[in-house]
Amino acid sequence: MPTAIALCKFVGTISLGLLTGVSYTLSTQSLPSLLTLPSAKPAAYTLNQTARLATLHITTLSTISCVSLALAFSLSPARLRHPYLLWTSLAAATSGLMNFAMDSSMRQRVHEDEVADLNGEQVEKKARDQQWLEFVRMGVSGVGFVMGVVGIWGDGA
Repeated sequence: MPTAIALCKFVGTISLGLLTGVSYTLSTQSLPSLLTLPSAKPAAYTLNQTARLATLHITTLSTISCVSLALAFSLSPARLRHPYLLWTSLAAATSGLMNFAMDSSMRQRVHEDEVADLNGEQVEKKARDQQWLEFVRMGVSGVGFVMGVVGIWGDGA
């Protein structure tokens, strides 16, 4: 049983670290580079595809992390149930649920026939809004990741 608990803690913390990395990459590299595309049509299409794939990966990593850390907490004996597992699980869940809390205009899917109607300012606003969300997500998941690393380190000491 202690091996299963340690594995759950490890998987949850690593998934939370990957989630932080995905948000960091999106907010600092991927989304700003979309704004350098020459016209609104490819930028809108690429932004749509990037948001769709990012949502898939972020939801997956958040779910794996949240479930693993909550499972580690529930499997732990009462004297070893550390509250950091609940806090890191909450950080993972919050990071994943941010997609559902986004404004409907940010989540609106752009179809190829609608792309021609978008102008550059609309695409830039959507990209900037998505970038801001990823900065916030990076902060929340980063704090959770640090708590998880310190908690695992404290468990081993």
